[in-house]
Amino acid sequence: MGARGDAAGDVVLCHGTPWSSAVWADVARRLAVDRRVFAYDMPGYGASIGPDPVDVDLVAQRRRFAAMLDHWGLISPAVVAHDIGGAVALGAHLLEGAQLSSLYLLDVVTLDPWGSPFFRLVARHESVFAALPPQLHAALVREYISGAANGALDARLTAELAEPWCTRDGQRAFYRQIASLKPEHTRPIVESLGRVSCPVRIAWGELDPWIPAAQAAGLAERLPGDPGVFTIPSAGHLAPLEATEALAADIALWLNRTAG
Repeated sequence: MGARGDAAGDVVLCHGTPWSSAVWADVARRLAVDRRVFAYDMPGYGASIGPDPVDVDLVAQRRRFAAMLDHWGLISPAVVAHDIGGAVALGAHLLEGAQLSSLYLLDVVTLDPWGSPFFRLVARHESVFAALPPQLHAALVREYISGAANGALDARLTAELAEPWCTRDGQRAFYRQIASLKPEHTRPIVESLGRVSCPVRIAWGELDPWIPAAQAAGLAERLPGDPGVFTIPSAGHLAPLEATEALAADIALWLNRTAG
């Protein structure tokens, strides 16, 4: 959590997989000029990876997120959510009663189909992948993360994002969290999208290789009102790192427009 100023209110950043709140660091610094920024790390990701397994399915995560907003004492904060963070934030709002002032949804996991063939393969053979030799596992994780940005991330950033998963505990946790992410946990959210009670903006990487940008329009059709869609030119699935300035500027504009 960082706060250089709070005149424009509170904003919570919710990450996706397979990374942590660290993916939001540069965006958070830009937003924290005039608002309080809370960077939420989901249990089972980043620094919270440990030897003891925790529930990392989307139902458990949405309940934790709603509880954390209450723990922080945030009353109707703005939420910016990426990837599975979108399912977590929407689920907290629609199914757990979390009140939000606005939602900014970036390349979010919500509509079917989601989950790559790799996800489905891991779900069937989690124990086999967890037993890979460490060097092969590390190479797989780095390649997987690099693919999210169409190979556009430099080696240093890719290694930083992969590092938490490259320990003994991290290797088991990496495949556990993939196997725990199931489309049946997002379907009740999709059925409830018409009940979203706060303004929503949708953003999508133009070249997202994981979730096609066409899903942005489908999501907008299911939400109340007329959510704006911002297509981020030349960006893949990791716009917080691939297009930091353009994304941060659009988020700031959105937050200013919906403040109060």
